[in-house]
Parts: sequence; structure tokens; C-alpha cells
Amino acid sequence: MSPTPDTTVDVSIDDLRSTVGLGGTDTAALRTFLDGLPAVDPVGVEARAAQLATRSIKKDTKRALIDLAISMVDLTTLEGADTPGKVRALCRKAVNPDREVEGTPSTAAVCVYPDMVAVAAEAVAGTGVKVASVATAFPAGRSSLEVKLADTRLAVEAGADEIDMVIDRGAFLAGDYGLVFDQIARVKAAAGSARLKVILETGELATYDNVRRASWLALMAGGDFIKTSTGKISPAATLPVTHVMLQAVRDLHDLTGAQRAVKPAGGIRTTKDAIAYLVAVHEVAGPQWLDPHWFRFGASGVVNDLLMQRRTQTNGHYSGPRYVSVD
Repeated sequence: MSPTPDTTVDVSIDDLRSTVGLGGTDTAALRTFLDGLPAVDPVGVEARAAQLATRSIKKDTKRALIDLAISMVDLTTLEGADTPGKVRALCRKAVNPDREVEGTPSTAAVCVYPDMVAVAAEAVAGTGVKVASVATAFPAGRSSLEVKLADTRLAVEAGADEIDMVIDRGAFLAGDYGLVFDQIARVKAAAGSARLKVILETGELATYDNVRRASWLALMAGGDFIKTSTGKISPAATLPVTHVMLQAVRDLHDLTGAQRAVKPAGGIRTTKDAIAYLVAVHEVAGPQWLDPHWFRFGASGVVNDLLMQRRTQTNGHYSGPRYVSVD
């Protein structure tokens, strides 16, 4: 499935803020808007997430969803021991995840640290696989704005198509929404044409209401994606949290016409998990989000299980882990 053209490029951030009635971007104005959002019903969102996760998927549909899920993965390595050789190997897998089975789709992107972006960009050049880079003092985000902007520019100049930034969770939890907003907006400007994924680190936000507020804050400040997690803390992505984030992008679209993307990251390990998320996308946001341009998985660990299940669907018998490469 080819990426859907971004039909919302003419909807400016100022237009979005004006449409939702956000007259200013200082902390007081942001607090009035964010605290005025409808409260999340925890029991309701958890029950609906659990119910949708039991949806029965027929064989032909399952095969299509497996291919779609593979095409939505940001294949990731974010370790201190990363080497150019490891990154190149990851890129080869992203471009051709299963060399023995014809027609296996490429993943959406590879995601690396800024100093490895040039290596990744060279390795995937001309393949359609994007290069994403974490930035802004990932994963904690505990640094000055100047360092965060320099981190972003370094990645973009090296060839990153997408930037995954982390918000200042301490500032958000302290109620300093203006600071968080300003940093997202400044990073967005520094990223230029690169799409910006705003990592909320939902495991540290404690409540669904905070997830909803952080989602809207990131969207209003210019985020192209809202992303659950760095993958460095637990809990990472969960279905109920992702439901809340999908509701945010759906409501934004209903209100303004602007379409934005969602990326759950961490803790998604099986084909069954991935399909449950795709069902949630279809039912909560809508079928137009079932595209790698609008939904991603930050879950490298799920790829091998998707490939094994794909072989099972193709060949009629189970293929074990030894038949796929180890990341």
C-alpha cells in the first residue's frame, strides 16, 4: 500500500489553534484548553480495548493485515553498542525482511541515533524506506533547548526523513504546558521538511486524562505523529492508551480536517498484538488511518513473528524462529 498523500498540508498550526478556540499559547491559555477536554472514562476505554482485541479475523484478511503491519514497522536499533555494520544489517532487513518469500513488503522506516543517520540513509537510498532518528536528548529529554535543537538539526542534515522527539515530562506533569508547547514547536521548525513524531512517554503520565492532554498539546504544537513511548521504560504502549491517542487524532480531524498520525512503541511482540492494534485503528480512528503514512509500530520485535506467521499463511505450515534473521 503506497503512502497516502498528506492532504492537510494547507492546515497551518495557527489555523488549528484558532479552530479549537485556543487564543494564545501561554501556559494559562493552554491549561484552560487542555483542562477543558472531556475526561476519559477508564473503565469504558479499557473495556472497549479488550473487546476489540478479541475480534475474529478470517484467513485472507489476516494475511493482508500481516503485510500491512510489516509495512508499518519502524525497524529500530537504539543501543550504545550500535555500529555501522549493525545499522547496515538492520537496513537490509528493513528493505527485504524475508529474502526467501517473494513479495514480502519492506518496513516503513529504520530508526537510529543521529550519529548513525548517514549510514542508514546511504543503505536505504532509493528503496522507499524512510530514515527516522531519535533526537532531543532521547530518551529522558533532560537537556537544554539549544542541545535539543542541535540534536535535531544534526539528524536532519545527515539525511533523516523523520524525527522522533521526547517531550519534557517533568514540565508537563508540573503543569508548564507553555514550555512543552514551545519546545515541540521549536523542534518542528528545526526539523524542516522531516516529519515530527512527538513521544509522550505515556508510562510516566500516570492517567488517561494526562495522555489525552499531552496528545492534544503535541498536535496543537505541530506534531505530525503522536507516539506512546521511547521503549526504554515500562509500561510502554498499551491498547487503552493507544485508543485515547487514536481518539485525539480522530477528534482533531473531525474538528479541523487535519489528519495526523499515531505510533505505539514498545511491548508489541506478536502478530496477534499487531492485529489487535490494527483493529483499534479501524474502529477508533477510521479506515483512512490504515496506512503507513498515518500509523506506525515502534516494535522491531514483532517483525519476526509477523514473518513467521506470513510463511504459515503462505506455505500452510508453521515456520519457526530459525527461519528468520535475528535482529
